[in-house]
Amino acid sequence: MDQRLHFLTFATKDLDAARTFYKDGLGWDAAMDVPGEILFFQIAPGLMLGLFDAEKFDQDLGAPDPSPGISGVTLSHNVGSTEEVSRTIDTLVAAGATVVKPAQDGAFGGIFHGHVKDPNGIVWEIAHNPGWNINDDGTVVFG
Repeated sequence: MDQRLHFLTFATKDLDAARTFYKDGLGWDAAMDVPGEILFFQIAPGLMLGLFDAEKFDQDLGAPDPSPGISGVTLSHNVGSTEEVSRTIDTLVAAGATVVKPAQDGAFGGIFHGHVKDPNGIVWEIAHNPGWNINDDGTVVFG
């Protein structure tokens, strides 16, 4: 199997809140939006973020019990400065996120970061790590 992913899909209890947060609040363009079912965003070359209505998600899996909420996952967005970390967190909060950890020096790896939750509980890390570079093609270079 190739070392790549094409879709990250999360069960979403409130698809309308997700739509408002990502499309209206963040200004993201949906690649596909099926009301009451699923919302897709192209987030990188060859990679889509899917927000799937939780009931439809469980039906698709054939799950006998409702899926638990999202846990132990962060979506990370790296920015160019510590000031941009704070500005980006402010933008996410204005779009409906709640602060989990205010912008601050990280305990690991020499980063400056903060965390917020979107309206459906997905945790976003906004970080500045001067030891990492992100190339124009999206590849991350450590060191």
